Amino acid sequence: MLELTKVNFESEVLKSEGLVLVDFWSDGCEPCKALMPDILDLKEQYGEKIKFSKINTTKARRLAIKERVLGLPTVCIYKDGIKVDEVTKDDAKKDKIEEMIKKHM
Repeated sequence: MLELTKVNFESEVLKSEGLVLVDFWSDGCEPCKALMPDILDLKEQYGEKIKFSKINTTKARRLAIKERVLGLPTVCIYKDGIKVDEVTKDDAKKDKIEEMIKKHM
């Protein structure tokens, strides 16, 4: 899983071709931590077709706000650098994330 930072977010997501899944999480977000194994499972299934990444919003607050991430956990899909879909808060569950992935593949 690619670790994103405010330094590499633009090159790895916004300037990337194809699909990129970004898991926005933070140290103090227990639902985010609980979701992490599910994200890793999905990476095992779909990792050859979509780039999986995560970013700790504690260290990139402005970037999260700029990307309109207003609650956690939030999982977004970017296609050719443009955010095309997201699931957030209570909807950020494995089945909903997998539906979103399948929709854009």
